Amino acid sequence: MTDIFKTAEESNKKLWNELAPIHFKSYSDVEKLKKGESIIDEIQLRELDDVKGKTLLHLQCHIGTDTLSWAREGAIVTGIDFSDESLKFANQLKEELKLPAKFIYSNVYDLKDNLTGQFDIIYTSQGVLCWLKDLDEWARIINHFLKPDGIFYIMESHPTCYIFDEDNTKDLKVNYPYFHNKEPMKWDDDSPDYADANYIAKNPAYEWQWTLSDIINSLIKVGLKIELLNEYDKIFFKFYSVMEQDKDGWWYLPNSMNKIPLIFTLRARK
Repeated sequence: MTDIFKTAEESNKKLWNELAPIHFKSYSDVEKLKKGESIIDEIQLRELDDVKGKTLLHLQCHIGTDTLSWAREGAIVTGIDFSDESLKFANQLKEELKLPAKFIYSNVYDLKDNLTGQFDIIYTSQGVLCWLKDLDEWARIINHFLKPDGIFYIMESHPTCYIFDEDNTKDLKVNYPYFHNKEPMKWDDDSPDYADANYIAKNPAYEWQWTLSDIINSLIKVGLKIELLNEYDKIFFKFYSVMEQDKDGWWYLPNSMNKIPLIFTLRARK
């Protein structure tokens, strides 16, 4: 199993290094930031509340668009990611926008070797958990870097999303298991990138499925207290081919198929 973990993480790092320039060009978030806007949606702003003057650690920050938005909201931000190419673009954007932020190159699991101190808020969001091989260790790292009375917050794709055929245009057909398997699933086909329909990645993706109970229990085990858990019928990208987008940028299933939760949010306190 160790070998597949190593293969998966090496391939995923290559994948995200490959995608970094694609996403920097295709993310609408980048242009919104350049116009002086924040890209943090109304759900996260409401549920995380006032961040002004608070230290915020953003795990798996990719090219830093959310990190820099939290800086624009007044937080003192640090973003970490295991893709050095992603952080090149994050730093480029930081300099261009003249926003205060620190970006650190590190795998989540190696963070104790690359960062000291504790934070008022630990944040992670939107397409992050499937890249993690060990949620219990992830939760221990969150607890390690979180100040007493600090808050952990996540918005993420709902685990039920991953069990259905993404391209089925008539109904929701179960194709994949809901429950966790230690060995990741390998994705290596000609499906286009979620942010650029004209780009097909050259490197395969290795992803892990985690249930809602896996996620919640990993945080409970380290002593964090769950303050809220919400589920929503919309999502932040076009997860299924039949989805429709509203004026605020959220994606929905057609009414006849709109029967499952698409994202969840969770806030926990130390």
